[in-house]
Amino acid sequence: MTVDEGRRITITAIAQEAGVSVPTVSRVLNGRNDVAPQTRERVEELLRRHGYRRRAARPRAGASLIDLIFNDLDSPWAVEIIRGVEDVAHGSGVGTVVSAIHRRSTSTRQWLQNLRTRATDGVILVASDLAPPVHAELRRLNVPMVLVDPAGVPNLDIPTIGATNWAGGLRATEHLLSLGHRRIGFIAGPPRLLCSRARLDGYRAALDAAGIAMCDELIVPGDFYHESGYSGGAALLDLDEPPTAIFASSDQMAFGAYEAVRRRGLRVPDDVSVVGFDDLPEARWASPPLTTVRQPLAEMGLLAARTVLRLAGGEPLDTPRVELSTDLVVRDSSAPYPRH
Repeated sequence: MTVDEGRRITITAIAQEAGVSVPTVSRVLNGRNDVAPQTRERVEELLRRHGYRRRAARPRAGASLIDLIFNDLDSPWAVEIIRGVEDVAHGSGVGTVVSAIHRRSTSTRQWLQNLRTRATDGVILVASDLAPPVHAELRRLNVPMVLVDPAGVPNLDIPTIGATNWAGGLRATEHLLSLGHRRIGFIAGPPRLLCSRARLDGYRAALDAAGIAMCDELIVPGDFYHESGYSGGAALLDLDEPPTAIFASSDQMAFGAYEAVRRRGLRVPDDVSVVGFDDLPEARWASPPLTTVRQPLAEMGLLAARTVLRLAGGEPLDTPRVELSTDLVVRDSSAPYPRH
């Protein structure tokens, strides 16, 4: 789009012609150094060509913000991601706006409306599918986007930050196999999420490598929350031949499985070993402390914030796809089998 010379030039018009966000133009105007040299030159050339003059009445135009979007905020792992984003935002003098859209179209429309009324450096979406209308609107507004733990396979032009979920699922299952367990239950996450499917595939791959046939009754559904961990754990323990170990694909579901074990008069890990996924802060304080796969949630938020600020500054990325490594943290909830 070319700026119309017959009307007053605005930051928004300059940003649209330069193909950058409004905050990027504001950064150039404010003399900040966090803008790529080529982008700075392009914006400065447009400002000169169109004779832009800052209006004193709007000294706060283009205030730096990051929009951080979750489907829901009722999970401890969301707090960890927020912590990582906030560390970068605070250090960069950038504000953070946290929203939950609850998977409702009305919430999404309201969020987009709010976004149009404020200058934002970029948007970080967590565990979401980026619907085509939302993608198109963000592109129209020249707002950089980053996906953290995307729900599905994202568009190639959208940077993503994730973790090695398949490797984590493999390592957790291998750990239980190394302890002598051969009948290992699995409480799955929501199948619509890519990370859930990857953890399940890692579990399957470990069993296959060990020469253990898959048993469908040992895989039960879950949604990453405590209640589904309890119901899934109960279903596994009520089988005619219950598992000797349970791998839950989130820590919260692992804590739910703890409760299912206790209510049957059994003990972790004396009767049933339990392994989780996430390594939330409370994992080390559980009784017993939880063996789990550490997912670097705060680091994922930190890297997402750095990435979106680089995009806002017109800087190129080294790679659009980043997967941070997961690590098995062995504590007291897993033990050898047989025990007697």
